[in-house]
Amino acid sequence: MEDVLDLYARPHDPHRPLVCFDESNKEQHREVVEPVPVAPGHAARHERTYERNGVSNMFMFFAPLENWRHVKVTNRRTAADWAECMRDLVDVHVPTAEKVVIVQDNLNTHTPAALYAAFAPAEAKRIWDRLEFHYTPKHGRWLTMAEIELSVLSRQCLDRRIPDQDALRRETEAWAERRNRAKATIDWRFTTTDARIKLKKLYPTLNSAA
Repeated sequence: MEDVLDLYARPHDPHRPLVCFDESNKEQHREVVEPVPVAPGHAARHERTYERNGVSNMFMFFAPLENWRHVKVTNRRTAADWAECMRDLVDVHVPTAEKVVIVQDNLNTHTPAALYAAFAPAEAKRIWDRLEFHYTPKHGRWLTMAEIELSVLSRQCLDRRIPDQDALRRETEAWAERRNRAKATIDWRFTTTDARIKLKKLYPTLNSAA
Protein backbone atom coordinates (compact mmCIF):
# COMPACT_ATOMS: atom_id res chain seq x y z
CA MET A 1 0.00 0.00 0.00
CA GLU A 2 2.72 2.46 0.98
CA ASP A 3 4.49 1.82 -2.33
CA VAL A 4 1.45 3.10 -4.24
CA LEU A 5 0.86 6.02 -1.89
CA ASP A 6 4.49 7.11 -2.25
CA LEU A 7 4.07 7.00 -6.03
CA TYR A 8 1.11 9.35 -5.79
CA ALA A 9 3.26 11.79 -3.81
CA ARG A 10 5.97 11.98 -6.48
CA PRO A 11 6.28 15.24 -8.44
CA HIS A 12 5.17 15.27 -12.05
CA ASP A 13 7.75 13.81 -14.43
CA PRO A 14 6.69 13.96 -18.11
CA HIS A 15 9.41 11.45 -18.99
CA ARG A 16 7.97 8.89 -16.53
CA PRO A 17 4.19 9.46 -16.53
CA LEU A 18 2.06 7.76 -13.90
CA VAL A 19 -0.84 5.77 -15.38
CA CYS A 20 -3.44 3.94 -13.31
CA PHE A 21 -5.11 0.96 -14.96
CA ASP A 22 -8.28 -0.97 -14.18
CA GLU A 23 -11.15 -2.76 -15.89
CA SER A 24 -14.90 -3.16 -15.56
CA ASN A 25 -17.79 -4.36 -17.69
CA LYS A 26 -21.11 -3.15 -19.01
CA GLU A 27 -24.15 -5.27 -19.79
CA GLN A 28 -25.86 -4.07 -22.96
CA HIS A 29 -29.65 -3.82 -23.25
CA ARG A 30 -31.80 -3.29 -26.32
CA GLU A 31 -35.19 -1.59 -26.04
CA VAL A 32 -38.12 -3.89 -26.89
CA VAL A 33 -40.56 -0.98 -27.14
CA GLU A 34 -39.61 2.33 -28.71
CA PRO A 35 -39.09 4.90 -25.91
CA VAL A 36 -41.38 7.90 -25.79
CA PRO A 37 -39.20 11.00 -26.18
CA VAL A 38 -39.34 13.99 -23.88
CA ALA A 39 -42.14 16.48 -24.64
CA PRO A 40 -43.44 19.68 -23.05
CA GLY A 41 -44.80 18.72 -19.65
CA HIS A 42 -43.72 15.07 -19.99
CA ALA A 43 -40.46 13.31 -19.22
CA ALA A 44 -39.06 10.68 -21.54
CA ARG A 45 -40.52 7.24 -20.88
CA HIS A 46 -38.98 3.78 -21.28
CA GLU A 47 -40.60 0.38 -21.12
CA ARG A 48 -39.48 -1.61 -18.07
CA THR A 49 -38.67 -4.70 -20.12
CA TYR A 50 -35.59 -4.93 -22.32
CA GLU A 51 -33.57 -7.43 -24.32
CA ARG A 52 -30.15 -8.40 -22.99
CA ASN A 53 -27.47 -7.98 -25.66
CA GLY A 54 -24.22 -9.30 -24.22
CA VAL A 55 -21.53 -7.84 -22.01
CA SER A 56 -18.49 -5.78 -23.01
CA ASN A 57 -15.29 -5.22 -21.10
CA MET A 58 -13.86 -1.74 -20.53
CA PHE A 59 -10.18 -1.08 -19.83
CA MET A 60 -9.54 2.27 -18.16
CA PHE A 61 -6.24 4.13 -18.55
CA PHE A 62 -5.96 7.17 -16.27
CA ALA A 63 -2.98 9.51 -15.93
CA PRO A 64 -3.94 11.85 -13.05
CA LEU A 65 -1.02 14.26 -13.47
CA GLU A 66 -1.63 14.53 -17.21
CA ASN A 67 -5.41 15.08 -16.83
CA TRP A 68 -5.90 12.25 -19.32
CA ARG A 69 -7.97 9.11 -19.51
CA HIS A 70 -8.83 6.59 -22.22
CA VAL A 71 -11.37 3.77 -22.29
CA LYS A 72 -10.76 0.74 -24.51
CA VAL A 73 -13.85 -1.42 -25.10
CA THR A 74 -13.21 -5.11 -25.83
CA ASN A 75 -15.07 -8.40 -25.97
CA ARG A 76 -13.00 -9.93 -23.17
CA ARG A 77 -10.42 -9.13 -20.52
CA THR A 78 -7.94 -11.95 -20.96
CA ALA A 79 -4.18 -11.78 -20.45
CA ALA A 80 -3.81 -11.25 -24.21
CA ASP A 81 -6.20 -8.27 -24.07
CA TRP A 82 -4.19 -6.79 -21.20
CA ALA A 83 -0.97 -7.26 -23.18
CA GLU A 84 -2.49 -5.41 -26.15
CA CYS A 85 -3.41 -2.57 -23.78
CA MET A 86 0.19 -2.32 -22.60
CA ARG A 87 1.43 -2.17 -26.18
CA ASP A 88 -1.14 0.53 -26.99
CA LEU A 89 0.03 2.47 -23.96
CA VAL A 90 3.71 2.60 -24.90
CA ASP A 91 3.28 2.86 -28.68
CA VAL A 92 0.12 4.94 -29.11
CA HIS A 93 -0.76 6.87 -25.97
CA VAL A 94 2.64 7.86 -24.53
CA PRO A 95 5.18 6.97 -27.24
CA THR A 96 7.76 9.55 -26.14
CA ALA A 97 7.93 8.51 -22.47
CA GLU A 98 11.15 6.96 -21.26
CA LYS A 99 9.18 4.65 -18.97
CA VAL A 100 5.52 4.46 -17.98
CA VAL A 101 4.80 3.89 -14.28
CA ILE A 102 1.74 1.62 -14.01
CA VAL A 103 -0.48 1.24 -10.94
CA GLN A 104 -2.87 -1.70 -11.21
CA ASP A 105 -4.41 -4.44 -9.11
CA ASN A 106 -2.78 -7.84 -8.78
CA LEU A 107 -5.13 -9.73 -11.10
CA ASN A 108 -3.42 -12.84 -12.46
CA THR A 109 -3.62 -11.50 -16.04
CA HIS A 110 -1.57 -8.40 -15.14
CA THR A 111 1.87 -9.97 -15.38
CA PRO A 112 4.96 -9.71 -17.61
CA ALA A 113 4.35 -13.35 -18.56
CA ALA A 114 1.23 -12.19 -20.42
CA LEU A 115 3.42 -10.09 -22.72
CA TYR A 116 5.53 -13.12 -23.64
CA ALA A 117 2.41 -15.22 -24.18
CA ALA A 118 0.96 -12.61 -26.55
CA PHE A 119 4.05 -11.44 -28.48
CA ALA A 120 7.36 -12.69 -29.80
CA PRO A 121 10.12 -12.50 -27.16
CA ALA A 122 11.82 -9.44 -28.66
CA GLU A 123 8.54 -7.53 -28.84
CA ALA A 124 7.53 -8.58 -25.32
CA LYS A 125 10.90 -7.43 -23.97
CA ARG A 126 10.63 -4.12 -25.83
CA ILE A 127 7.25 -3.40 -24.21
CA TRP A 128 8.38 -4.67 -20.80
CA ASP A 129 11.42 -2.36 -20.83
CA ARG A 130 9.12 0.66 -21.21
CA LEU A 131 6.99 -0.21 -18.17
CA GLU A 132 7.41 -0.05 -14.41
CA PHE A 133 4.72 -2.01 -12.57
CA HIS A 134 3.35 -1.29 -9.09
CA TYR A 135 0.56 -3.44 -7.70
CA THR A 136 -2.12 -2.65 -5.14
CA PRO A 137 -2.30 -5.13 -2.22
CA LYS A 138 -4.98 -7.76 -1.85
CA HIS A 139 -8.34 -6.09 -1.10
CA GLY A 140 -6.67 -2.77 -1.95
CA ARG A 141 -8.08 -2.14 -5.39
CA TRP A 142 -9.46 1.19 -4.10
CA LEU A 143 -5.88 2.47 -4.27
CA THR A 144 -6.04 2.47 -8.07
CA MET A 145 -7.29 5.89 -9.16
CA ALA A 146 -8.54 4.29 -12.36
CA GLU A 147 -11.26 2.66 -10.25
CA ILE A 148 -12.46 6.13 -9.25
CA GLU A 149 -12.58 7.13 -12.91
CA LEU A 150 -14.61 4.01 -13.67
CA SER A 151 -17.05 5.08 -10.97
CA VAL A 152 -17.33 8.54 -12.56
CA LEU A 153 -17.85 6.92 -15.96
CA SER A 154 -20.62 4.75 -14.53
CA ARG A 155 -22.45 7.71 -12.99
CA GLN A 156 -22.03 10.16 -15.87
CA CYS A 157 -22.32 7.90 -18.89
CA LEU A 158 -23.41 4.34 -18.20
CA ASP A 159 -26.42 4.79 -15.91
CA ARG A 160 -28.83 4.02 -18.76
CA ARG A 161 -29.51 1.40 -21.39
CA ILE A 162 -26.82 1.09 -24.04
CA PRO A 163 -27.87 -1.27 -26.84
CA ASP A 164 -24.61 -2.66 -28.22
CA GLN A 165 -20.83 -2.52 -28.14
CA ASP A 166 -20.55 0.07 -30.92
CA ALA A 167 -22.80 2.44 -28.97
CA LEU A 168 -20.80 1.75 -25.80
CA ARG A 169 -17.57 2.59 -27.61
CA ARG A 170 -18.99 5.85 -28.97
CA GLU A 171 -20.37 6.90 -25.59
CA THR A 172 -17.19 6.14 -23.64
CA GLU A 173 -15.02 7.90 -26.23
CA ALA A 174 -17.21 11.00 -26.04
CA TRP A 175 -17.14 10.90 -22.23
CA ALA A 176 -13.33 10.62 -22.12
CA GLU A 177 -12.94 13.42 -24.65
CA ARG A 178 -15.11 15.73 -22.55
CA ARG A 179 -13.23 14.89 -19.35
CA ASN A 180 -9.87 15.36 -21.04
CA ARG A 181 -10.89 18.65 -22.60
CA ALA A 182 -12.04 19.89 -19.19
CA LYS A 183 -8.70 18.74 -17.69
CA ALA A 184 -10.60 16.83 -15.04
CA THR A 185 -8.47 14.90 -12.57
CA ILE A 186 -8.47 13.48 -9.03
CA ASP A 187 -7.13 15.41 -6.06
CA TRP A 188 -5.65 12.48 -4.14
CA ARG A 189 -4.89 13.43 -0.52
CA PHE A 190 -4.53 10.09 1.27
CA THR A 191 -0.85 9.71 2.16
CA THR A 192 1.41 7.13 3.77
CA THR A 193 1.22 9.11 7.02
CA ASP A 194 -2.58 8.98 6.88
CA ALA A 195 -2.47 5.23 6.26
CA ARG A 196 -0.32 4.62 9.32
CA ILE A 197 -2.88 6.45 11.45
CA LYS A 198 -6.24 5.55 9.93
CA LEU A 199 -5.35 1.99 8.87
CA LYS A 200 -3.21 1.18 11.89
CA LYS A 201 -4.95 -2.18 12.36
CA LEU A 202 -3.55 -3.37 9.01
CA TYR A 203 0.02 -3.00 10.23
CA PRO A 204 1.73 -5.74 12.27
CA THR A 205 1.97 -5.17 16.01
CA LEU A 206 5.53 -5.23 17.32
CA ASN A 207 6.15 -6.90 20.63
CA SER A 208 8.01 -4.32 22.71
CA ALA A 209 8.55 -6.66 25.63
CA ALA A 210 12.18 -7.14 26.59
